[in-house]
Amino acid sequence: MFIDIVKAVQQRNPALGSYVLVLRGDSRARDPADPSRLLPEVEAWLAEHAPGATFSQEKVLLAPYPGAMPEDRAVAVMAFADARHLAAFATAWTADPEPEEPEPDSVPGDA
Repeated sequence: MFIDIVKAVQQRNPALGSYVLVLRGDSRARDPADPSRLLPEVEAWLAEHAPGATFSQEKVLLAPYPGAMPEDRAVAVMAFADARHLAAFATAWTADPEPEEPEPDSVPGDA
């Protein structure tokens, strides 16, 4: 389904280019206080690792489930000039964070 959303966004706004990522509503890259913005640390990361990347809110016709009537919905979109930038962003900001590893000298169950 996400590929269909990306294609719909690209058709609606071809200026976004070929390297587009639609962010989920609960994406950790989005500011929880204002989901129409990215977190400041994400913006700083983009400036350093993916210059030229853009974040926008796009409207697209989406059916809530197969066979349903499509409705206009707003989606959060990241557009990149380069596939490597998209891949780096996806790795850094869309994957679940890795759990903290215990300190090497601590052993579970030690008292």
